Amino acid sequence: MLDRRFVLENLAAVRENCTRRGLAVDLDRFAALDAERRRLQQSLDALNRDANEVAKAIPKATAEEKPGLIERGKALRAERAEAEQALQQAESEADALLATIPNMTHPETPIGGEEDSREIGRGATPLPSLDFTPKDHVALGEALDLIDLEAGAKVAGHGFYFLRNEAVLLDMALQSWALHRLVAEGFTLVSTPDMARNEVLAGTGYVPRGPETQIYSIADSDLSLIATAEITLAGMLAGEILEGKRLPILLCGLSHCFRTEAGAHGRASRGLYRVHQFTKVEMFAFTRPEESEAMHERLKAIECALFDELGIPYRILDIASGDLGAPAYRKYDLEAWMPGRGEGGEFGEVTSTSNCTDYQARRLDIRYRPAEGGRPVHLHMLNGTAVATSRALIAVLENYQQADGSVRVPEVLQPYVGKAVIGPKG
Repeated sequence: MLDRRFVLENLAAVRENCTRRGLAVDLDRFAALDAERRRLQQSLDALNRDANEVAKAIPKATAEEKPGLIERGKALRAERAEAEQALQQAESEADALLATIPNMTHPETPIGGEEDSREIGRGATPLPSLDFTPKDHVALGEALDLIDLEAGAKVAGHGFYFLRNEAVLLDMALQSWALHRLVAEGFTLVSTPDMARNEVLAGTGYVPRGPETQIYSIADSDLSLIATAEITLAGMLAGEILEGKRLPILLCGLSHCFRTEAGAHGRASRGLYRVHQFTKVEMFAFTRPEESEAMHERLKAIECALFDELGIPYRILDIASGDLGAPAYRKYDLEAWMPGRGEGGEFGEVTSTSNCTDYQARRLDIRYRPAEGGRPVHLHMLNGTAVATSRALIAVLENYQQADGSVRVPEVLQPYVGKAVIGPKG
């Protein structure tokens, strides 16, 4: 969340930022609640002073004075209890409103909705020039016995799937290859829980329950299935004060991810593109505030390097303000070319990286002590997808398909898969 004082001292800028993000937040009510909170606190302080004075006076009072002082003390306690309740209500409502205010937005972020996101680069691999009509990954998966959507729907419902034969090896290959690459980049590998407490989800900006949630909640518990290892990696340091010399901390999380994908439908959701469960290798960084923008560029560069090494064509988007999640200050997406998608191929998102500045750190209360001394301050937190295997599989199968219906295995994955070409069975 944003700092309370920052919001109050910059109401016009915060209001404009909410407008750019397409969010309606009652900032006037927030300011009024803060004024009420300060008034009630002053009143409570005065009642406490009066109560202390009465308490000190009773032992010294005459027999005639004591009954009146005792009654006065009772009245002050009742007034104090009433003021405390009113203060608590005002603080609770103000905190709830503060939690709905999104992060500020990078000045270079495009303004507008999804269609206003700006392309800022292309990958090293050019778009393929195919001399045959490409299949989409669903058709390839069926023909090569790699994907079974019908069995997934029968066992768990629409949006679930079985991977078979070499698709299992490809899935594992993408994970192992990405993990080894990130070790070389200085990341510490972490295999995280697939569940987290709801307070941790809320701390990272995810809504555990409600009509708009994308989260699977566990009944009769305070746990939910995670949508990304960002949640668990962020929660690892909740409530801690770190020594500045430890920063930056670079973590690489491996986890399953679960998303309800409520409302998702249409051609773009076909097959593995928008599913309820997948595996992801996630990058996460804790940095000093002055280092976070450079770290964001580094995470983007790592994502680009990975897909360049895979030989997948892609474009980089600077995501527009109205399409940013509440915690993100700035976000980049990589969209891979998917030849079998749409009429003649389309780009589809495969990774993203976000600089959340201190927005999540405030909610999770993660701070560090500056080396030069002074009070602990909130650090900055960033996340980025290295590989989400379901969408990476789409990009690999569709870009590496051949005219005879087989699929070549990207060179960097061949040692993990054990073959160079996936052909029809039998």
